[in-house]
Amino acid sequence: MTPPAAHKWAFAPRFRRQAFGWRSQPAVQRVREALAEIQKVSKKDPALAAAGAVLFLEKVPPALEQVDSSSGAIGTAVNHAIETCGRIIAEAPVDAETRDLWLERLWEAHQNDEIPYIERLADYWGELCASRDRASAWADRLIGTVEAAWSPNRRPGGYFHGTIACLSALFHAGRHEELIALLDKAPISLWHYREWGVKALVAMGRKAEAIRYAEASRGLNDNPIAIARACEEILLSSSLADEAYARYAIAANQGTTFLATFRAIAKKYPTQVPAKILDDLVASTPGQEGKWFAAAKDAGLYDEAIALAQRTPCDPRTLTRAARDFAATQPRFAVEAGLAALRWITAGYGYEITGVDVLAACASTLAAARNGGWIDEIEGRIRALIAGPRSTAKDLIAASLGTRTIP
Repeated sequence: MTPPAAHKWAFAPRFRRQAFGWRSQPAVQRVREALAEIQKVSKKDPALAAAGAVLFLEKVPPALEQVDSSSGAIGTAVNHAIETCGRIIAEAPVDAETRDLWLERLWEAHQNDEIPYIERLADYWGELCASRDRASAWADRLIGTVEAAWSPNRRPGGYFHGTIACLSALFHAGRHEELIALLDKAPISLWHYREWGVKALVAMGRKAEAIRYAEASRGLNDNPIAIARACEEILLSSSLADEAYARYAIAANQGTTFLATFRAIAKKYPTQVPAKILDDLVASTPGQEGKWFAAAKDAGLYDEAIALAQRTPCDPRTLTRAARDFAATQPRFAVEAGLAALRWITAGYGYEITGVDVLAACASTLAAARNGGWIDEIEGRIRALIAGPRSTAKDLIAASLGTRTIP
């Protein structure tokens, strides 16, 4: 095919050197807009979109070099963009000359990226080559420098930015044994290198050895979640779901919340009983039983959810929402959730609890009690809860009951 035609990209003038200063939010927004523009073009002209992706990746490092990355938002946005752009470039239907030119441009951008922002581009280098022969040529180009950087006579602190690109190229060239032999020369064991050895062993059908290789990669500076995910994926691909669950499910599926972790495992392992998954998760976090309340509720394990909320502190707002949402359909559960919310509030738990939160917990609890026909019983339990030394929260609860605490 002929090279993609010239195109005026809207994102290009916005990515001038140091265009965003230290501000991360405008930079994140511009990255997202650029990615959306490239993806839109890819639906009609994949080659043109790939040319835009190359231009975007060239412009990212100088444009963002002063941006405050402490929140992680800009790094997340750029990594997502790299993954998407990498796929678009790899799949673009262009001639060999165009692809070779793109790779040279991307290599220069990667080499000059000092922060670095597009470091992860190296992970996709073998895919960007789009053929085994080209990947093999790049591996030959880089392997000597990697070996020099890893040699016993290397200079202290020596680092080669193309190491991952070399490993990726070797893998996609099908030179798996050579890849593993190269990794054996590494001076230290690092997962972001050795994961390529795991991939190579899997590609050669040596899955059991791949798991042992991954397990041997554990170290102080490695990511145990990433290692667990790699091992879990190998076992699942071998139809060994029970072993994968027993050995790696909890470590491999850590979400941003306890509920997200439960949902991820339940979705991946549909043959596992939700109650067992919950029990295993609770056992994995001793002293934090209350934080699994939302997961138990999500699974419809209402009795278990209340038992967890009563064992250790649980976010009062989470409990109040449960009391409100289930007041009509599960009034007994809602009442117990609301009482737990009031208990933890009066005990001083909860982040920046306000009077509104206290009144909401009380109102939701009483509404559920009315629905269940237990209003007198529940009011009595609430009065017992607020007995003793006064506090602002107790006074608000007492006011909701139409009485006051006794000094």
